Amino acid sequence: MSTNHVTTEALAIAAAAGTPVILWGAPGTGKSSLVRALSDAWALHCEVVVASIHDPTDFSGLPVVTNGSVSLAPPAWAQRLAQSGRGVLFLDELTTAPPAVQAALLRVVLERTVGDLALPREVRIIAAANPPDQAADGWDLAAPLANRFCHLDWRTDVRSFADGLVGGWPTPDVPVLPADWETGLPRAHGLLAAFISARPKLLLEVPDDSTAGLAWPSARSWDQAARLWAAAEAAGASPEARTALVVGCVGSGPGIEFLRWIDQADLPDPEVVLADPAAFKLPKRSDRSLAVLGGVAAAVAARPTVERWDAAWVVVGLATKTQPDVAATAARALVACRPAGAKPPQVAKQLAPVLRAAGQLKALGQ
Repeated sequence: MSTNHVTTEALAIAAAAGTPVILWGAPGTGKSSLVRALSDAWALHCEVVVASIHDPTDFSGLPVVTNGSVSLAPPAWAQRLAQSGRGVLFLDELTTAPPAVQAALLRVVLERTVGDLALPREVRIIAAANPPDQAADGWDLAAPLANRFCHLDWRTDVRSFADGLVGGWPTPDVPVLPADWETGLPRAHGLLAAFISARPKLLLEVPDDSTAGLAWPSARSWDQAARLWAAAEAAGASPEARTALVVGCVGSGPGIEFLRWIDQADLPDPEVVLADPAAFKLPKRSDRSLAVLGGVAAAVAARPTVERWDAAWVVVGLATKTQPDVAATAARALVACRPAGAKPPQVAKQLAPVLRAAGQLKALGQ
């Protein structure tokens, strides 16, 4: 599988999952053409915005005084996307944008807000950039802006170029993200919680000047990595695309370590555990137990019913004697999502000191 095929697969999954993506590659290698081709394949209108030829107010909004109050008017391209309800916002040549423009883009990329206008969730945000030394009047991406993207590499593919010249340029093969892909998020969040608990130093690594414009680990980018891992699993993505997505959020070292940890853990799906909690066997390693119990608690929080809540407490009970810290972490999460009509579980009495310290005993009626 070629590098660019993997990149196309990863880009399509990330965009469909609602994560902003940035394509890195040399000038003239077809990044813009790829984004336009994907927009056509999705049947979405594409608004191309070259940030360097815009002022900060084109993203933060132009102040307009009306009847004594000030509003931040959005530009025409943002209004068109909002009116269409869905589409692609393509931020091209991003490394030619000066720092003031990059700062104005922070809210656009993270909150999908332009001035006082909120873009629909169905608007996909994709950027393209040349390395600063290859861009016209290039600037490094500011670390806060870089941390909002999944970073993917785009390289010159000789075979694809030659084939395109001879046989024409094919429509990209776009993977489909299932509508229910977010049901896999509890498992992903449980895995990430356990991994970060075992590798706490990897939660935050603020980059130095040489790597500030690339992917780096933070609470935000780890959450994006977990979401994209779940999306890739749901879409049946290739291992290479899954790796590209996780590494693209948090960087090569932390991302590879996280994926290796997942592969070695070999943990059950939280929904399988909830379906038959009595059959579950607690892993001996506390980090793996935390991954399972954290995933179970997150799954219940996503769809809280009395039956699922009770089943989760059965699993927590297995850990109260041998791994009380793990049990306490899951218990706190379950108390916070107690459904109406659920009765306090007996196992909560064993964890009373921990729940009392967290101020949650009252929530259990104890």
